[in-house]
Formats: sequence, C-alpha cells, structure tokens
Amino acid sequence: MSPIGELLMIVLVILAFLLLIAGVGVYVLVKVGKKAAVKAREATTRLTTHVNAMGAGDAAEVERLRLDLRREVSLTRQAVEQAQRQGWGLGDLPRLLSDLTAQADVHDGQLGMYAQQARVSRYVDHATLGTLREHQAKLTAMCARIRADLLSDQVQHSATGLEDLRTRTDLEIEARRPAPDPLQEIDDLYRRTMQDRKEQP
Repeated sequence: MSPIGELLMIVLVILAFLLLIAGVGVYVLVKVGKKAAVKAREATTRLTTHVNAMGAGDAAEVERLRLDLRREVSLTRQAVEQAQRQGWGLGDLPRLLSDLTAQADVHDGQLGMYAQQARVSRYVDHATLGTLREHQAKLTAMCARIRADLLSDQVQHSATGLEDLRTRTDLEIEARRPAPDPLQEIDDLYRRTMQDRKEQP
C-alpha cells in the first residue's frame, strides 16, 4: 500500500471515529433535552399553580387546594423515606403511600381541570367543588394520619433510647465515684461516738 493510501485510510478511520462520537453526542443531547423539557413543563405547571392561587374566587381556591395537597403528599413521602432510611419496619406503608400518591395525582388533575373551567367560564358546577373539597379532606387526613403514626413510633423509640441512655449514664457516674474506704468509715464512727460521749453529762 502506498503512503498516500495509508494516510487516506488513517484520515477515514479518524473521520469515522469522530462521526461515531458526534452521533453519541447527539443522542445524549436529545435525551437530556427531553428530560429538560419534561422538568420545564413540570416547573411551569407549578409556577402557574402558585400564580393562580394568589387570586380570588373558586379557581384560586382550587389552586390553593392543589398546593395544599402537593405539600401534604410531599411531607408524607419525606416522613416515610426518612423512616425507611432509619430501618423502621414499615410493613405495607410504602405501597400504601404509592397508592395514595397515585390517587392524589388523579385528584390534582381533577382540581386542575375544575380550576381551568372556573377561570374560563362563569358556569361551573358548584356541587362538584363540594365533592372535590371532601376528597381533598380525606386525602390530606390520610397523609396526616400516616405522618402522625410515624412520628409517634419515632418518639416512642427515642424515649426508649433516652431511658437506656439515662440508665447507662447513672451507672457510669456511680462507677466513677470513689469507693468508700472502710477504715475511714470506722474512724468517722469512732470519732462521732467519742464526741457524743463527751457531750453527754
């Protein structure tokens, strides 16, 4: 093979390698772009909800309900995750939380649809708003009960740990005290006896 052919082959291999790297780069950029678009859409939805919740009327009230529901579910999820990290026996609670989260997402969608209709049209079904409020109350009550139960378990466990720590502290303090000298005690008793005899007439 001639030197020009070898040089041409090296250039072609380098170009093929660069094209491969460019293809992988484009693939990664598309994946990252899709994830960024999803995150941006979620952030836009949250921002819109916050802005709409500042108003007055049924639509703003429903947006505030959405924010409250998201906060309750988020706090409950954090409590369950913290309990899992600490190794607590949670039983079926994580699965229950995922079901609760799914139901909360459905309810959030219903609230969003109602809020949108309330903003666009003056004619909305107020009975549906009452039902949505009831569902909201049930979901937030379940979240609060889960958190209260987890907190109660954690406080009870901490109390047991505190009692154990107090007992160990008392034992350590007692162990650090110098042991009484029996000869010194006998000497003290003898001196007291002698003083008592002197004081008696």
